[in-house]
Amino acid sequence: MMFRKRANADEAKDFFLRAVRPIDGTEVLPIGYCDGRITADDVNAGVDVPHYRRAAMDGFAVRAFDTMGAGTNSPALFKLGKKIEKGVCMRVHTGSSVPDAADAVVMLEDTVVHGDTVEVFSQLHPLKNVGEIGEDIRKGELIITKGRMLRPCDIAVLASLGIEKTKVMRKPIVAIIPTGEELVPRGTRVPGEGEVYETNGLMASLYVRKWGGIPRLLDIVTDDPEKIKETIQRVSEADMIIISGGTSVGKRDYVPAVVESLGTLQVHGVGISPGKPTALGFVNNKPVVCMPGYPVAGIVALYFFARPALRKLAHIPDEPERVVRAVLTEKIPGRTGFKTFARVKLEPVLKAVPLATSGAGILSSVSKADGFVIIPENVEGISKGVEVDVVFIE
Repeated sequence: MMFRKRANADEAKDFFLRAVRPIDGTEVLPIGYCDGRITADDVNAGVDVPHYRRAAMDGFAVRAFDTMGAGTNSPALFKLGKKIEKGVCMRVHTGSSVPDAADAVVMLEDTVVHGDTVEVFSQLHPLKNVGEIGEDIRKGELIITKGRMLRPCDIAVLASLGIEKTKVMRKPIVAIIPTGEELVPRGTRVPGEGEVYETNGLMASLYVRKWGGIPRLLDIVTDDPEKIKETIQRVSEADMIIISGGTSVGKRDYVPAVVESLGTLQVHGVGISPGKPTALGFVNNKPVVCMPGYPVAGIVALYFFARPALRKLAHIPDEPERVVRAVLTEKIPGRTGFKTFARVKLEPVLKAVPLATSGAGILSSVSKADGFVIIPENVEGISKGVEVDVVFIE
């Protein structure tokens, strides 16, 4: 099998993502398990927050009018009591109820207490240091909109409303199929010559979990088109499939042809370096990302294609990449016609040190790297001393 015409990286990505459809299905979870989840409905407040007039400071509840003229050298005098009236105050604490007859709270720091007499050295206006009913949230107010990714602070707001459970979108199930005669399951035996431990499937499953999906890592499948086909057909419950290996043009690279036989192969051969053998398609309307077996090329394929596809499936809103500006310490070459992902390590004073800029099988170079410098297709390289964007590797 030969590569199809090499596809432009951005065009291939856009073409692929346009065909990806967000999944249906929701689940109701305790709010303590909803960090990072996507809301399935709008949430409106069922109560006012606060539902009572509360003190915003430790101090004394008073009638603001009774503090008129109070100052550093002319304190207003109050008596401690159990009922607010002219010249009488009551002790309150932050968050405690403010008596109905009081309309202000004087801070403890602005008072001096002598027995049951309180000197107030600050003139107050009505509602000073008093939280009114519904000051934070009004009953009926729209608090959380559908499709929002919940953060801990959002969940705290839900808790303040007395909400214990909420409806969220279910997570996409992603089947991950490692292929290759040379792969050895971890923990079984020491690889012989021509063999390696299976790592791409593990890596892909961890990224899927980090990116909001539920990984289903399958056993290694040998380079047999019928077995690959049977395995793909067996994961019908999955919302997305990631296949590792078997994407190049060698005698044992059957994966793209098998995907095409079961559905649609959109792309085989992409202008990304490393990662040219990446293939993209759909089986039963479910996206399939075929990542190269070389680990670095596989990571690039995961980042560039699998991550945005998974986020779209999961209804996760777009968010900018984590990027930092840094100065290159050495020149990095590009590859004409390819979007090049060059690995760099960040050093103090924001310097970007290129690591292995070639060698798609050097997995350790990614572990040592902090991020990628992405070189456009029409740029032959970037010179030493140039300031560049470094996209962080999660």
